[in-house]
Amino acid sequence: MANILIAGCGDIGCRLGSLLSKQKHTVYGLRRTISAIPDCITPIQADLAETLPELPQDIDYVFYIASAGKYKDPAYYQAYVLGVKHTLQALKGQNIKRIFFISSSSVFGQSDGEKVDETSPTTDSNFSTKRLLEGEELILNSDFNATVVRFGGIYGPGRTHLIDLVMAGKAHCMEDVWSNRIHSEDCVGLLAHLLNQDMAKPNSLENLYIGVDNQPTPSCEVYDWLAEQLCVPDVEHIEPKESSRQMRSNKRLSNARIRETGYEFIYPTYQDGYITILNNLD
Repeated sequence: MANILIAGCGDIGCRLGSLLSKQKHTVYGLRRTISAIPDCITPIQADLAETLPELPQDIDYVFYIASAGKYKDPAYYQAYVLGVKHTLQALKGQNIKRIFFISSSSVFGQSDGEKVDETSPTTDSNFSTKRLLEGEELILNSDFNATVVRFGGIYGPGRTHLIDLVMAGKAHCMEDVWSNRIHSEDCVGLLAHLLNQDMAKPNSLENLYIGVDNQPTPSCEVYDWLAEQLCVPDVEHIEPKESSRQMRSNKRLSNARIRETGYEFIYPTYQDGYITILNNLD
């Protein structure tokens, strides 16, 4: 079994750490506020934006799952650039087998419904994608084997913003705009799967994976389906202008590469995932 550090042990990190602990791994979770870290994870109280304390010296794998607290450039710089630099510095000299860096599919700039896979070009046209790509580059150019996972829109327990909007009658969608998503349980399952793959066949992983479910879907289809399930009025459809289309992601992401590794999605479509959430609503 492995010793694993989760740097940025928030919601996904705690879920991942709990799963890995059940698989008999030893898990350390680093975050500013450690009160939310479950007992099965050894807490390390630290701020990634600051020089880190001495870390355990027997770490095998690292998951970097930071998030920016605000949609501001300084917050993104601290989370995805400065935090990466501090983590790599703190791990210097250790025999890390692989670092997994959690990024976002927003770095793909396609906006006309194109099909996108790991070989598709990225864009740093705004501060958020620029900082994410800087972080990816730091990890991939480090002294350690590294894998980047670019997740689509994450939903799941505690991530019900879309449901809340539809229920409140405040949702609207743009026609002919594609969306991509992944359930939080599949985020965790996918990362644990990649870890186990690397433990079984060291250095066999690709350095980049897209993390989305099997079904890219027009946004309006998702909104309308949710409205039907919730028995509320239909969502307003808006005809997109060219400017608004450019401002929003509009692409069809492929998960073929991660599926080729043998990962089977717990929630392969948005219907599968949202039904579970809706059934558990009060």
